[in-house]
Amino acid sequence: MGERSEMSQAFRIALGADHGGFALKQQLGEHLTSQGHTVRDCGTNGTAPVDYPRIALAVAALVASGDCQFGVMVDGAGIGSAMTANKVPGVLAAACYNDVLARNSREHNDANVLTLGAGLTTAEQAMAILDVFLSTSCTADRHRARVQMIRDIERGRMSTTSSRGPELSAEDINRIAERVRQLLAEQGGPAKPAAIPADKLASLIDHTLLKPEATAADIQRLCDEAKRHQFFSVCVNPSYVRQVASLLRGTSVKTCCVVGFPLGAQPPETKALEARRAIREGTREIDMVINIGALKGREDAMVLKDIRAVVEACKDGRAICKVILETALLTDEEKVRGCELSMKAGANFVKTSTGFGPGGATVADIALMSRTVAPKKLGVKASGGIRSYADVVKMVEAGATRVGSSSSVKILEEARAGQK
Repeated sequence: MGERSEMSQAFRIALGADHGGFALKQQLGEHLTSQGHTVRDCGTNGTAPVDYPRIALAVAALVASGDCQFGVMVDGAGIGSAMTANKVPGVLAAACYNDVLARNSREHNDANVLTLGAGLTTAEQAMAILDVFLSTSCTADRHRARVQMIRDIERGRMSTTSSRGPELSAEDINRIAERVRQLLAEQGGPAKPAAIPADKLASLIDHTLLKPEATAADIQRLCDEAKRHQFFSVCVNPSYVRQVASLLRGTSVKTCCVVGFPLGAQPPETKALEARRAIREGTREIDMVINIGALKGREDAMVLKDIRAVVEACKDGRAICKVILETALLTDEEKVRGCELSMKAGANFVKTSTGFGPGGATVADIALMSRTVAPKKLGVKASGGIRSYADVVKMVEAGATRVGSSSSVKILEEARAGQK
């Protein structure tokens, strides 16, 4: 009964093959399409000789990016493609020759890429293996814990010297729990929203006021609210840093300042000067806007210099650096590249939006950014358009570790009302 129900779920599936697996790939594609699945054909498109690693990589990349939920790759034996796919972070590929192995790869290992050997499997056997693979889930806690260990090894968080497994921070545990919820949701399982206790919720929020018409009286009110509700920080424009730092002195609420705001078009030296001045005046966190045009123009060296100039100012002043990507203006490839450059420059966080762009944070962007920066354990800040408790829960579930909002008090009141 359970299998039949899951079989009715339609997935996005990346499908590829080398020249030896081409004929079987075509048959599997028709089989998947007839079942209602969406197939992304990664090639090859004929029997002319090709190198299987190139196509296996394309299949694995679609799965790792989240564009596809599963991948299927066919070569002569299925072994080389599995080896290739397993080099891509986020992919767990398994070569299966019968339905027992397929079931085991899903139940025990949460495999998301299936590789098949055209020389070892008939079309009928391959379709049966594929059906079992797609209809089986990894649900047992003991199996999920071991899969998490595999992912921790991939991220360099687990050593061979500890028999107790990796040392996990509270943030790590939250990330794992959130990822499990996402996987359950993707597989049609029960994905119940996790309530965030009010005190923890407040500690996730940068209480923000960046409007050009904000007055000193508005800033006073903002700081009073932050102290009363114990938000993580107050985030303001540079001209108000000195006032905010003074008003928050002696409290746990930090001062946060934006630089290069809101367009990110200033030279790196200007952003660094802005950051150094704000740090001198008392800010402990800097939210800088990336050079968006340079990123879109693939001038990566310029983008790296831009971020690194502010990161160095932050390190000198023992401040945290968050990099605002303005995701609404970027393609997924540009978002990933922006995250990678932020990691390379030594930033502490990546952040979605200024609030002045054409759109704000989305669940998909937060999930993409969270996956991308996981190897360096950067934080992910969701900002722009977050106005309700439900918005915050969705962002946290997708991987956000900090939220910026000008509706913080309303969000907190909604959380408290819902938890009474």
